[in-house]
Amino acid sequence: MDSVQIETTAPLTLEFPQIASPPTSISPNSRIPKDTIRTSLKASTADSVLASVYSLGTGGILLSNLLVELGASPVVFGMLCSIPMLVNLIQPLGAYLSERSTSRFQYSLRTHGIGRLLWLILVIGIASASWGLVDTHQLVILTLLIVLFSNLLGGLGTASWLSWVAMIVPRRLRGRFFGTRNSAANLTTLVCVPMAGLVVSHWYGGSLQGYGIVLLVSVVFGLMGLGCQYFQVDINPRSQNTYYGKLTPSAIQSEVVKEESSEVAQSIHPPQEQSTNSIWKNSNFLIFLLYFSFWTLAVNLSSPFFNLYMLDTLDLDVSYVTIYNSFQAAATLLMLILWGKLADKIGNRPILICIGILVGVTPLLWLGISVNRLDIWLWLPLLHILIGGTWAAIDLCNNNIQLAIAPTKNQSIYFAIAAAAAGVSGALGTTIGSFIAQFTQSGGLLSLFVLSALFRLVALVPLMFLQEPSRS
Repeated sequence: MDSVQIETTAPLTLEFPQIASPPTSISPNSRIPKDTIRTSLKASTADSVLASVYSLGTGGILLSNLLVELGASPVVFGMLCSIPMLVNLIQPLGAYLSERSTSRFQYSLRTHGIGRLLWLILVIGIASASWGLVDTHQLVILTLLIVLFSNLLGGLGTASWLSWVAMIVPRRLRGRFFGTRNSAANLTTLVCVPMAGLVVSHWYGGSLQGYGIVLLVSVVFGLMGLGCQYFQVDINPRSQNTYYGKLTPSAIQSEVVKEESSEVAQSIHPPQEQSTNSIWKNSNFLIFLLYFSFWTLAVNLSSPFFNLYMLDTLDLDVSYVTIYNSFQAAATLLMLILWGKLADKIGNRPILICIGILVGVTPLLWLGISVNRLDIWLWLPLLHILIGGTWAAIDLCNNNIQLAIAPTKNQSIYFAIAAAAAGVSGALGTTIGSFIAQFTQSGGLLSLFVLSALFRLVALVPLMFLQEPSRS
């Protein structure tokens, strides 16, 4: 799973220059023209491609390798993995603030934009370390601080972005669209990760400088990705909540797109969409919350430490590990479109249950791996291919079923609460895992993998009671 994926804002007191909204801005009760939807979906796909380049430099194997090169302990490594999940606690606040904005695009620009710019500070820190102005301990601390604040800013904008996409993508096409979108992102990862790994490993100034170059390029691409959001149809959150909450169009934006496409509009806003006055009275959402939280805890007991196991315990070169990650991305790429079509046909819950069992036992397949030719050239590549293919289904269906369960009114708040709960449980899992890995006797990581497998299987039980809304 990409640490995610897995795969960021300024404080609200800062003055931020006014940037024009996208050329098309609609109200939720407007019928979105087909051409506008097509343009928005293409822009979102381009955004995901560029964002995947940003993610490979600011997370995943390359950032993990940086900490290994700096001599960080497993506890620090665990903190690196837990911070992006723990800061999800701020998502309800971000959702609250976003629902009081007037533009999803403007809000995304103010959040993710500044969060991505913060990584330039780490580029400066790496340059300073190369000149002897900063020691490795200080650079580790700076790295953790950048991860913390960039993810805090990102947490303020994630729920708003997800609600934005949920309003744009027709309900019955979500599986295929997100399958295609994620496939494009994984194709980019497949191509770029080995290249980035080679740059880091063979840069003439050393791996530290090599990572600094890769990070700088990643930030530039990340900012370009945000620019693609300009071409997505904009949504006014206040109008969205007014229309679906009170059915009084007086607060709807006066500028409405006139062209209609009834087929698309009905697929986006089905007439029987459920709305609930209280999140805590929505039993279906609470069941999903229980599953999602416990699943995240179980997964993060082990997932953040697979790379550590290869880089530290097996002492593999980072170029090998990036190649394995490319195999994983390739498997995800090939399977995402298939999973998307299958999810549209049979639903997301059956896939989550069946594939979840396979993902649950995957940590057990790490047992017995050692440094020999068979494991390095056959077993590890096959294992990463299996992980990529199965996690493509889990990530896609978790996202789709969450979009289906959350009602349109105050939609981003539902997403934020789910992310916050999963963030806390995921951070708890990573923290527990890091202490087990550091303070147990030899074989602590392998014991951790067994424990994670048991927890993953138990986490699937709530799915038996989950009711997936109609996809028609």
